[in-house]
This record gives sequence, C-alpha cells and structure tokens, in this order.
Amino acid sequence: KIIFLFTKCSMQYWEDVWRLLPSFPLSSFSLSSLSPCSLVGLGALASLTAYWLATRPRPTRPPCDLQAQSVAVEPSCRRSALLPDDVLLEFYYQDTRTAYDMFQRGLRVSGGGPCLGFRKPGQPYEWIAYSEVAEQAQVMGSGLLASGCQPNPQQFVGIFAQNRPEWTISELACYTYSMAVVPLYETLGVEAMVHILNLAEISLVICDREEKAAALLENKEQGATPSLSCLVLFSDASAALVERGQRCGVEILQLTQIMVGPGAQRDRGDPGETLVGPGAGETLSWRSEDVSISYLPLAHMFERMIQLSMFCHGARVGFYQGDISLLMDDIKTLKPTLFPVVPRLLNRIYDKILGSMTSPLWRALLRYAVRRKQAELSSGVVRNNSFWDRLVFNRIQAGLGGNLRFILTASAPISPTVLSFLRAVLGCLIFEGYGQTECTAGCTFSMPGDWSAGHVGAPLPCAMVKLVDIPEMNYFAKNGEGEICIRGPSVFRGYLKDPERTQEALDPEGWLHSGDVGQWLPNGTLRIVDRKKHIFKLSQGEYIAPEKIENVYMRCVVVLQVFVHGDSLQSHLIGIAVPDPEVFTDWTKERGFVGSYEELCQNPDVQKAVLEDMTAVGKAGGLKSFEQVKALYLHPEMFSVANGLLTPTLKSRRVDLRRVFQEQITRIYGTTPV
Repeated sequence: KIIFLFTKCSMQYWEDVWRLLPSFPLSSFSLSSLSPCSLVGLGALASLTAYWLATRPRPTRPPCDLQAQSVAVEPSCRRSALLPDDVLLEFYYQDTRTAYDMFQRGLRVSGGGPCLGFRKPGQPYEWIAYSEVAEQAQVMGSGLLASGCQPNPQQFVGIFAQNRPEWTISELACYTYSMAVVPLYETLGVEAMVHILNLAEISLVICDREEKAAALLENKEQGATPSLSCLVLFSDASAALVERGQRCGVEILQLTQIMVGPGAQRDRGDPGETLVGPGAGETLSWRSEDVSISYLPLAHMFERMIQLSMFCHGARVGFYQGDISLLMDDIKTLKPTLFPVVPRLLNRIYDKILGSMTSPLWRALLRYAVRRKQAELSSGVVRNNSFWDRLVFNRIQAGLGGNLRFILTASAPISPTVLSFLRAVLGCLIFEGYGQTECTAGCTFSMPGDWSAGHVGAPLPCAMVKLVDIPEMNYFAKNGEGEICIRGPSVFRGYLKDPERTQEALDPEGWLHSGDVGQWLPNGTLRIVDRKKHIFKLSQGEYIAPEKIENVYMRCVVVLQVFVHGDSLQSHLIGIAVPDPEVFTDWTKERGFVGSYEELCQNPDVQKAVLEDMTAVGKAGGLKSFEQVKALYLHPEMFSVANGLLTPTLKSRRVDLRRVFQEQITRIYGTTPV
C-alpha cells in the first residue's frame, strides 16, 4: 500500500521529469502506459532513492576551517580559531565559575537524575541521584568543619583513596565549604607524601582502607608529619588502629561519624573560591544522557576535569570496581558513551584486536574493512552502522559497551597508526589533547571533524600557545619550532609556598613554560616533537626521571656509564650501557663467559647477565618496576666530550645520545616483549 500510494503521488513528478528530457518525447511515452508491475518497480526505486538520501552518512561539520584551526596573534603565538577576537574565553557559562557551580548546574539540568554509579561483583550498576550526592556532600562538609577544618581555600584536606563515589562526594564536600582538596596516591612514595602533608600543613586525611591509614600513622609516629591530627575512613576502623592513633595524637573516625546531619553547620565561607576555567568540554557536545567510566586516578587532573565536565551537564559517572583486571567487564555492564583513556590502554586494545584475528581470511577482511572505514574518515564521516561495522566490527564495539560516542586520550602521545585504526574500528569520535596539571589538564585539543593523526590539535579557546627558541637543541620559533608556552585563565598561579619553582615555570608575562618542544603544522595544529626537560612520560602516563635512574644504575660494579631512554609511545625503558673495562672481563669470566671486550659486549647472554645485575641494584636502590630498564645494549666505547656525547661538564648530551643510538633503540623496541 505504501509503495502504491507513493507511486500515485509521484506520477505528476515523473511526468515533469520526462518533459525536461528532449530525447524521450512524451508523445511516444507516458507513465499511464506502463504496466502495474513497472509502476510498482519505479515506485520502489524512488523509495529506495529517498531512503538513501535520508540515511546516507554525512560528514561531521567542523566548527571552523580545518585548514586554519588556529590564528596567529604574533609570530609563533596562536589562539583558537573558534574565538571571534584575541580575548580568551574565561568561563563557558557565565553563571558557572567554580567547581561548586559546575555541580550545582548539573543538579539543575539533570532534574535530580542519576549521578554516581557503583557495582558489586556480578551485579548491575546502582546509582546515587544528584540530589542525594549534593545532600551527602553538604552533610559531610559540615562534619569536616565540626572536626576542626576551616571553611576557606587555605584549608587543605587530603584524600588517599581509589576511585569510588565517596572520593567524589568528599571532594564536593570540600568545595561546598571552600576547602581545597589535596590528592595522595601510593606511587608517590613515603618521602613525597610526607613532603606534601607538611608543605600543605594537612591536619585531616580521608582514606579508603585501613592499610593506608596505618601507613600515615607510621609517619606520624616517627614525628615526620606533626600537623596530622585526624584520619577519616570510608570503611570500619579496627579497635587496634583507633588505639594506635590515640597514642600518637591522631583521631580515627569512620565516615558515618562525621555525617552529622543537614543544617548542622551553615558557615560555608565562599563556595566561589575554587575557580575552574573552560577546558576540552568547549569543543564537545555533552548530553545529560552521557555516561563516563571512572578508572583513571582521581589524583590526576585529567580524570578530575572529565568528572567536572560530566557533572556540569547533568551526566553520569560510573566507577569501576577497583580492580583493573575487571575493567572490561565493568565497561560492558556500564555501557559508557565517554571513555577517557591513556595511550597504553588503546595500544592494548589495538594489540588484542590484531591478535584475535588468527585466520588469514579474517586478517585480510579486517585490513580491507579498516581501509574502507578509513576512507570514510578521510571525508569526515564517523559512524558505527556501516556494512563493515555489522560484518566485522560490531563484536569489538560491543566489548566496549556498544554505546561509545567519543573517546578522549591524553597523558602521553599516541601512535598515529593506532589512532587511525581505532577510529575506524570503534566507529566513534576519538579526540587527542595536550596539557599538564599546571594549566588545568588541557591547552590544546583536536577539532571535531579533523580525523587526521600525528598532532594534538589546536589551542583551546581558554589558552594562547606560543613557541620560544631553544638554541642549545637547535629549535627556533622562526621555523615554527620551540618550547611550548601557555598563557590564559586556565594556567595556575604558582606552586604552593615555592616561589623559586614558580619563577622557573611562570615567566614575568604569565607564560607557563612546559618543557615540551612543539611544532606548528600548516593547518594551525600543534605537534609534540621533543622534550626540553629530561623528565618524560611513558605511554601509561608514568613520569620518568632518567637521570635519577642512571645515578642508581651507576652503583652497579660492572657499569661505567649508562643512558636510560624512554619513548612516550612505549610502555617501558631501555638502556645503553658502557661496561667498565677494568672489571668487565673478570666479571664475565666468573660467570663463564670468554672473549674480547668487544665480543663480550655483543654477547646476548652477557647483556642479559648485566641487565639482571642492574635490575638487582635498581631494586635495592628503590626503583619502581616501571623505572627499571627492560632491555639493554652494551656499547664498547665510552661517552666522551671528544665524541660529542658528553658536555664539557661531563653531563650526558641526551639529544645526541638518542641520535647516535637511534638504530639500536629502534631495534630493541622492535624485539623486546613486555
């Protein structure tokens, strides 16, 4: 009936079409002369054409010209092309200027809908409503004040816990009464944690487990943290822990003990003290139906900004169970629309997809399907309902819940090959950003519609980015290369009680010097090409200080010199070591190896033995697992001033070392299983 009605209504349309075609005179042809079967067929063709026109894939409409994503303010300095002029965006919503305001806005736009989700093993997610979270935050904040905290930004409250709803409620409790949150996490190490507690004069720390509270008590017992006076546990505290706290002057409380009830304390101070500028959310289209999975550490700015952006738009955040091995099960159950990631996880997904295609036929089909989807990507089309999605990719997409709208990757660079592959396979928007804690997580972000790889996007509307000369590394701003500097309302004011480091990071004009080396591309996007400072990140986001590691390895008897190298696209470190000629031959002979100095350096078994010795020295020296080199190349010639590998002050020329040993570095990374 539908086809018949469509045909009858369209007859006049087709008559008009035929009149426009002189080669088909209407005197010899008329639609009325067609048989019913022909008319039905013609109507079916018209229906299919109309359906295709209505449902054909359309490219994402970019918010600006993708060939000019940033605008030059002055030589080497650029701003976002999304801005009408050189005035940076300070607040995305004029009535939302603080972290407290962002949650309150979410409370309004969500209509009191679900906010924080959690699950028990094998169970579906349970949700806490926005209104309940707001009430619990207010009640908990009142309890913190009753425990001696002051309602002002100079009151620092520590949170030492894994991601869970209580973490976020504790954070919001502090914001409700204008207190500042100081996250702590185990990988900081005892020395760094003691330094933070003393620097911020933290008197109260909120913990998730008794083991963490016991570790903090140990520092207090040793007199290392004199200001610590109260520990609040999410779970029950044993009588032994309470008694231990009493002996050293630390009150041990359970969370339920400080939830003193609404209205108990109304002196909020000014909730407008915790300022938050605009970030990556400016370029994304958030919905109140969106769901994010929270598993990246809340101690890091990236995850904190993701959550605040979700709250601002009334969206939901579901927490993983706390066990990273169960993350994929949590994702399948939660079905998130937003998936914040670090490159290490995307690399694992990439490897797992390729590893699962054991059949030559399926591998060939996968490669062809990826090429077809990448062809769509090149024209701006991103979708997950194509023929190739249904045939090849739907099971992969279902493994991530099946509802992903976008993925955000940050913390370290991602391989262009992996990024392009996953954009095709997952059928969702994958954005890459760049920034650091000192500029509120992000300063550049890839533009919707630009699905090219190999860059970190254009400046956000809240930031200006410029490049400055680094003569010693041969980078010059006039060539579009140099150290990345950021200025804008999202840049921090300085390090707490550390004017010297603040002056190192912020110049007199307010530019934050990142220590990263960037390059402007012709389309106005930024590419990260090097690192000025020696500290860098591995692909999983762990910071590495190579000189510290090298100093530890120098304690190894057989090692004379060592160069530790890491690649932000890789998850592990490798080393270039020069054995000490005076002890190397005897050392190897004791272990059953014979040969000349050069022959021993080339012997894989000798390299393995030296690596084992270095690993033992590193473990004894307190190196963490990710700080240990996983593969080693033994070089028979010393680093020296003469061969250009040492400075006149006998410091390593890291750029030159990397250049000289690039062949060995590439080979080692290509053959080292991790």
